[in-house]
Amino acid sequence: MMQTNTLLELRNKIKDKKPVFIRQDNPKRMKLNYKWRKPKGIHSKIRHKFKGRRKMPSPGYKSPRKVKGMHSSGLKTINIFSVGDLTKIKKENEGIILSKNVGIKKKYEILKKAKELNVTVLNLNVDGQIKKIEDFISSKKKAEKETKKQEAKKEESKEKKGIKETKEKEHESTHKDKKEYEKKEKDKLLTKKV
Repeated sequence: MMQTNTLLELRNKIKDKKPVFIRQDNPKRMKLNYKWRKPKGIHSKIRHKFKGRRKMPSPGYKSPRKVKGMHSSGLKTINIFSVGDLTKIKKENEGIILSKNVGIKKKYEILKKAKELNVTVLNLNVDGQIKKIEDFISSKKKAEKETKKQEAKKEESKEKKGIKETKEKEHESTHKDKKEYEKKEKDKLLTKKV
């Protein structure tokens, strides 16, 4: 039996030689999608496997069965979406791949737990990501504190403005009252003379 390392090397060689399997007339007809479909035409040159035509998928391009689905490091991959999924790992030759859709808080918890359990994370650098997330969270907290301070200052300034405005209004109202009172007195005097 071959060791996994040699099988992985063999798989890499096979993948290097493997062509891109495109649907028969895809470059001619853009409506067709790139997904492989078996050619079924009677005169199809690809179906007849003529020399110089595109290659069709065949078992010869398969990777060795023992290495199928393995990571290039030789570990079996397990997709993780939550902290509870870490219980799936039972063997030492298994590594985890964190889903792209996991949020920052969950990702932080999963990475911490993985570090405690000595589980290898295949698609991320654990220490670098943890540091990055901690920096992001601390900067966010600082920003929140600053916004709270600014809001408090705005409220104080509004209160001060409100006090000034009320004083000005009172002053204006007293000034108006005085003018009205003087006007009434003048009217009384004028009406008395007549």
